[in-house]
Amino acid sequence: MEQRSSVHPGLEGLKALSHPGRLRMLGLLRTEGPATATTLATRLGLNSGATSYHLRQLERHGFVVEDTERGNARDRWWRAAHSFTRIDAADATTPEEHDTYDAYLQAVGVIYAEQLQHSLEERRTLPAPWQDAGNLSDWSLHLTPERAKALVEELHELVEGWEEDSAGTPDAAEFRVNINAFVRPGTLGAEDAEP
Repeated sequence: MEQRSSVHPGLEGLKALSHPGRLRMLGLLRTEGPATATTLATRLGLNSGATSYHLRQLERHGFVVEDTERGNARDRWWRAAHSFTRIDAADATTPEEHDTYDAYLQAVGVIYAEQLQHSLEERRTLPAPWQDAGNLSDWSLHLTPERAKALVEELHELVEGWEEDSAGTPDAAEFRVNINAFVRPGTLGAEDAEP
């Protein structure tokens, strides 16, 4: 199995990633491989100037690098520097840090919602086995914060340890797993939150 690398960005990196357009670009580079600003602009419905600007911001913070094995003086190719991003909201201690983490997580939520919506729109066009493989389930468990965190960590370990099928395996496709785990909105008031 191919070794996957991760990045744990600091505050400035999270600020750069808090733009949904940048997250979309980074996601495409991670899943579809290297691309030019023009290719990404076409794919995302943006102009190439704005796409180039966002790519330079991603490069500045170490999320993408120039793919020097492709292109020429006219076409600059980019690739993702890491397979995925890791954050720990517990790292936030100041109001500014909390705001930055919240902005990043809001952008991630937007991207997840878009991806889920697109998958539901194309679901009926998929072969029957793939229609049956997908799942939208939710559970509501009564847990302490410590046990909730342990559950999330165990889910991460399970997914990260799951052996992938090789690229040449018949019927294999990229299968997206999103883990959304949160306190049910409205169940804890502001007076219950820790300072």
